[in-house]
Amino acid sequence: MTSPVSTGNTRTVDLPGGLSVTVEERGSSSGGRGFLLLHGGAGPWTMVGLAEALAEHAYTVVPTHPGFQGTPRPERVDSPADLAVAYLDLLDVLGLDEVMVIGSSVGGWIASEMALRDTKGRIGSLTLLNAVGVDAAQKEDAVVDVRTLTPAELAQLSFADPAFRPDFSSFSDEQRAQGAANQRTLAVYGGAEFSYDPKLRGRLHRVGVPVLVVWGERDGIASTAYGRGYATSFSNGRFTPIPEAGHFPHIEQLGRTLAAIGDFADTVVNSPSAA
Repeated sequence: MTSPVSTGNTRTVDLPGGLSVTVEERGSSSGGRGFLLLHGGAGPWTMVGLAEALAEHAYTVVPTHPGFQGTPRPERVDSPADLAVAYLDLLDVLGLDEVMVIGSSVGGWIASEMALRDTKGRIGSLTLLNAVGVDAAQKEDAVVDVRTLTPAELAQLSFADPAFRPDFSSFSDEQRAQGAANQRTLAVYGGAEFSYDPKLRGRLHRVGVPVLVVWGERDGIASTAYGRGYATSFSNGRFTPIPEAGHFPHIEQLGRTLAAIGDFADTVVNSPSAA
């Protein structure tokens, strides 16, 4: 499988403090509401299909984490918490409110950190897609350290359906170099424990917005038990498993993932009782 070609509007947004972030926008930004999609270690291309689908309903923005895809990463920006602050600044600059932040893998970790720091109430809800970031309740449910894997091994654990696994033999030298650079950047953001902050789970009860945790049941990187534990860490968390999907349910089972998000929006986020 090759990376989808992006057709959104791409631009660089300057944020307070001197950081610049590359973002891709889709849909209309009128009304101040929208979706913020945060990619995982495989890069922003993994969010393209989801972004296209969601843009039919509201303005959708996909930032590229600094350091990914050849973008600059200042030395001081080296953790999910740093990215969380940057993306809250981004919501301020874009003038967005009641945002649903959707994070995949490490993007879910960043989304969780954002919700803990959202002093201006920009975020209306979270959707976490096979997210990492918390420690495993049981040792056997620990997230696999992908730094020890070859690209082919990582793809095998990430996708339930072999048809979705990238054909690395077809990659150019430039694509291989870019993938390796992305993984080095991911290692920086992952920190000493790489896939989690030991203190994060104990803080998540303070997240006041509703949270949906969507989980590909055949993920070989982070187990379903890990995902259920993540959901119960929130005071208002909801868990939805997605069959026949691995670490990227929004790629392998886009329709089912969109249905889960739609049901969450209708019955929880936008319900009268949530007001």
